[in-house]
Amino acid sequence: MTALVEARNLVKRFGPFTAVDGISLTVAKGEVLGFLGPNGAGKTTTMKMLTGYLTPSAGEARIAGIPVNGGAVAARRRVGYLPEGAPLYGDMTVRAFLRFIASAHGMDRDAAVNVVESAGGAVHLDGVMEQRIETLSKGYKRRVGLAAAILHAPEVLILDEPTDGLDPNQKHDVRSLINTMAAERAIIISTHILEEVEALCTRAVIIDRGRLVADGTPSELKARSRYRNAVTMLVPAGETAAVEEALRAVPGVSAVEQAREGAQTRLTVLSVDQADVSSAVAAMTAEKGWSVGEFSVEGGRLDDVFRFLTAGGAS
Repeated sequence: MTALVEARNLVKRFGPFTAVDGISLTVAKGEVLGFLGPNGAGKTTTMKMLTGYLTPSAGEARIAGIPVNGGAVAARRRVGYLPEGAPLYGDMTVRAFLRFIASAHGMDRDAAVNVVESAGGAVHLDGVMEQRIETLSKGYKRRVGLAAAILHAPEVLILDEPTDGLDPNQKHDVRSLINTMAAERAIIISTHILEEVEALCTRAVIIDRGRLVADGTPSELKARSRYRNAVTMLVPAGETAAVEEALRAVPGVSAVEQAREGAQTRLTVLSVDQADVSSAVAAMTAEKGWSVGEFSVEGGRLDDVFRFLTAGGAS
């Protein structure tokens, strides 16, 4: 696959503080990369270096093989960027603002008209095109920013919290749009919504304190979780103590966690070295005749891996 985004040992210092400390990654055409990390980890700073908004203290960024360093216009033309809290001109209508953005990309008037209507329609702005941006809700403003990022059909999309402020239906629409656009582009999405990573991303990286600490598909990252191969089951609350005691005695079981759910208790059975103990647990369930309302085996939890890697090893 063709690498459309390349970062090589990117470093960014602000005085004595190092915000990004040697990050290297590539994103190929057709990939949707989830960019994860706690607040202050360096995600936004890295994205600003990839887009040319910030100059690295060291290292290099390339878009479609073109160096970004030095403010290369040819590289920037290939990028659509939606920053967090994207700046908009509140006194302009949505249509006027998007036409202004189109003109900034060098489009003539006729081309701009068609492109603006297409981008606005893609993010469902049809009903507000003549409204002033300052009158719009946060969710609609976010959609205006997204339309501005995609209207010039960039090869690379870098989106910082693209569904921030959107309701569930709007989030679904934006995710569908991203999936539609992904085949012909390289897309980077910074998000705090881990379910969004699993729904959208073909790959994810986690950074902490300016360093890259994990890189893999969502399934590969989840497989690193202590919940991989964990068995979950629902039992009547009155039977919880006896069932838990018996489960702890099953060979290979390392721990049993419980969470009350109304008149039932959800038990999560963890295993030593993430081994598969589902057969042994199922056999004991049948032997004891427990009333089990649900029985499933987990593939792992992305939030568990995230916490482990970004909280000093604490799970």
